Formats: sequence, structure tokens, C-alpha cells
Amino acid sequence: SYDVIIPSDYMVSRLISEDMLEPIDFTNVPNYSLIEDSLKNMAYDPDGTYSVPYMWGTTGIIYDPNVVGEVDSWSALFDEKNSGNILMFDNSRDAMGIALKYLGYSLNTTDEAELNEAYELLKQQKPLLQGYVMDQIFDKLESGEAAIGPYYAGDYLTMYQNNPNLKFCVPKEGANIFVDAMCILKDAENKANAEAFINFMSGTQQSMANSEFIGYTSPNKEVKDLIDVDDFTKSIMYPDDATLANCEAYINLPQATLDYYDEMWVKLKS
Repeated sequence: SYDVIIPSDYMVSRLISEDMLEPIDFTNVPNYSLIEDSLKNMAYDPDGTYSVPYMWGTTGIIYDPNVVGEVDSWSALFDEKNSGNILMFDNSRDAMGIALKYLGYSLNTTDEAELNEAYELLKQQKPLLQGYVMDQIFDKLESGEAAIGPYYAGDYLTMYQNNPNLKFCVPKEGANIFVDAMCILKDAENKANAEAFINFMSGTQQSMANSEFIGYTSPNKEVKDLIDVDDFTKSIMYPDDATLANCEAYINLPQATLDYYDEMWVKLKS
């Protein structure tokens, strides 16, 4: 019953493969010309047929240096000295991705030996954890109940407003860079309105206001110079090239690998 949806990159490619998306008529989305070229025709939609970037960002580590010291590596999430203060993503793709990056492997590996090594690392980490979380991380880090955990840069900026002790880093081993994109579902009843909405959301003023409000980074290339945020906030929103060089986007994995992920995650959590 939806016309416009905003999935993450690797899910866009899955939706394309399952023939669930409608090609976008870009003559109805003139603001697409304002999207950063580096965010167009990415691996999840290589021909740029089905999606328009909505927001992008990185994952990283949010931490309280007063409790865990300074952090620049995923190793802090596996360090016994932080036991009881560590939170971890409660989803298999991000959790396994962290372990894979720490071990020097690709986020998108299908090599079972590498996946097994990452699983064993997460298994060793489990006794050190305060818990597996998603949105609960806000309360736990803002209140000081926990002191370190991985999450999204945009959400860090929200947490920082409530607890200025918190810091953020993209670990030196690299992390996930993600793009959430606007898509139109197959046989949408209101395709013309859907394209008009996507075009509106891609406009400079609208995209800038949205980015300022939610803390995520606009793909609109005019926003970076115009956005009304302080230098600290901008440094989180727009990491430098050296930081981004080690980051990787998720791609949709083969079904056999996805099934293996599910099997390992159930085993880890049980």
C-alpha cells in the first residue's frame, strides 16, 4: 500500500532482484542533478534506475572516554577491561560486519572460513557484553548505564546533545558506509506523486532542513556548504577522505550466505 519506501543500500539491491521496485522516471526528478556523483550508480543500483539517495553516513563507535579511555579501533569492543560496559548491535549483518572488519576481511565476504572466524570472535565477546541493543543504545549511553557501543554517526549527534561526554570515532580498520535511498514500489498507485515527493525531498532547502534535524548527511552536493551546523557537527557528518577510504558499503549477499548468517546468529544468541 506504500508508494515511496526508504530502504538501506543492500536492501535496495535485494528488492531489485525480487522485482519489487518500479523504475523512476528521472525527468520528473530534476533535483537528481543535485545529488553527489559519488553517491550515484553505486553497487546496489549500478544503473541508477530505481533509487535516489536520501541520506548517508557511517557506523562507528560511540564511547565515554572517562570510562573506557580514548578509542580508535574496533578492538575496544572486544577488550576485557571494558567488560560489562559494552553494547553490541542486535542484528547479524552489523555485528558480523564489525568482527569481519576487525579481522581485516571484507564486510561482504562469502568465505565460510572468514565468517566462522568472525563468529568465533563474537562468541568470545558475548560474556563481555552488557547486552545486544538497537534503539535502547540511546538510553544506555546517554544515561551512563553503558560506556561504549557501535552505532550510526547521525544518531551519535543526537546522543551528544544529551550527554556531551560521549565521543565518536570511525575505527582505523574501517567501517560500514551506508546510503538510505528513496524508491518506488512496483505498481505504486501514485507514481507521479511519488516522483514529485522524491524530487521535493532532494531539493537543497528541504534536504538541508532534514539533515539539520535528524543529524544524518544529505546527499545533496549544495548542502555541505550551506548547512547551519557547527564545525564539530560537520566533522561527524562529513568524514575526511582518509577515513572514508577504509569504509565499505554492504551489498546484497547470496541467499546461501544469508542463510548461513541466520544460522550463526541464532546459535550466537541462544
